[in-house]
Amino acid sequence: MSEAPRDEHPTTTRRGFSRRALLGTGAGALAVGAGLGVAGPPAVAALQDTLGDQAPDDVVDFHGEHQAGIVTPAQDRLCFASLNVLTKDRDELIELLKDWTAACRRITQGLDVTETGFDGGSEYAPPQDTGEAHDLSAAHLTVTVGFGRSLFQDSSGKDRFGLKSRMPEGLIELPHFPGDQLEDARTGGDLCIQACADDPQVAVHAVHNLIRMGFGVVSTRWMQLGFGRTSSTSTEQATPRNLFGFKDGTANLKAEDASAIEDHVWVTDDSWLRGGTYLVARRIRMILETWDRESLTGQEKIIGRTKGSGAPLSGGEEFTPVDLGMMGSGNQPIVPEDSHVRLAHPDTNGGVQMLRRGYNYADGTDTVGNMDVGLFFIAMVKDPATGFVPIQKKLARQDALSEYLRHTGSGLFVVPPGVSQDPADYLGRPLFEA
Repeated sequence: MSEAPRDEHPTTTRRGFSRRALLGTGAGALAVGAGLGVAGPPAVAALQDTLGDQAPDDVVDFHGEHQAGIVTPAQDRLCFASLNVLTKDRDELIELLKDWTAACRRITQGLDVTETGFDGGSEYAPPQDTGEAHDLSAAHLTVTVGFGRSLFQDSSGKDRFGLKSRMPEGLIELPHFPGDQLEDARTGGDLCIQACADDPQVAVHAVHNLIRMGFGVVSTRWMQLGFGRTSSTSTEQATPRNLFGFKDGTANLKAEDASAIEDHVWVTDDSWLRGGTYLVARRIRMILETWDRESLTGQEKIIGRTKGSGAPLSGGEEFTPVDLGMMGSGNQPIVPEDSHVRLAHPDTNGGVQMLRRGYNYADGTDTVGNMDVGLFFIAMVKDPATGFVPIQKKLARQDALSEYLRHTGSGLFVVPPGVSQDPADYLGRPLFEA
């Protein structure tokens, strides 16, 4: 089969229109293209009007009261980056956040970072887009940005960027949990970027370009790629399986339950954070070499659910409520006292719930040849001190599953509210300009 000429590019993909198609779909699109500057939204809306029924259906709106990528139906792929802020200049940091906002307005629409893109600028200057996603669709890309505790104050408690007095109470230092084996190179950070998409290259392109735009202002502290979402965030999504082979996230909060999301995810006070949330990230290695030697019955007792259907051991189907009071032979609970399901259940945690949207990861092998694979846990909570810490302490101390897990990375970030379509608005504006 002969190879297609290099200047031939597809105008569509499996999931929608490519960036080239969006920028060159006939004379009408070209006329609109002249207006595709950094502000973005008006031009993109006009372009979609031009396309009519052919407009891509894999675009997630970047704008809104809340940042996208939280209650958005969980996509298939993740690129997560934690960054250190190098500059000491507050205005330079704000300018970067403005640039990121302008870029996100475009790339989440399936466009290049700027109108000139990866090959339309000066041949004597670096391209304004790296190009690896140019022929790909938007793939439901969302970009979510968060701020770490160390952005507000340094390790000695010294103010950074005049933000210390505005650090929210919920942005605590996570305690050491029993069994933690945290690596400094996988922990903490001043900023985080969570890019989720149905195409891994689209997600990586987003993070790649935001980091590129921040050269000299920020540096990468750590990064994690994820695949195969480990929870569903919408009632329309099937429950996925984790690398232990069990359905994961059956009882997760769903976006359709607005009341529960309001109670457990969104910050609702009158602070600058209203409409935001907190993101907890934990890199959890799964010791598959040990788990794979456990019997099926043993695995199901550890989890508290059947491996096939995901039904609770107390009976029924996957979504049948767990009966924690059901007793079996020897007057022992059918759902074991140290099972993961029992210990993580809202009924045993004062009704507390969290919105999980984690991913599997596979990072090769360690020095003795064991697989370095596991769960990159992500949870959105209203208050980490009440919505995460108590549950994790209990799981670390009592959960039978802990024998097969090693927590190697950790981060806590405050996620500011969303961005409006006002071109002057930007990520974190309520924090810096209130």
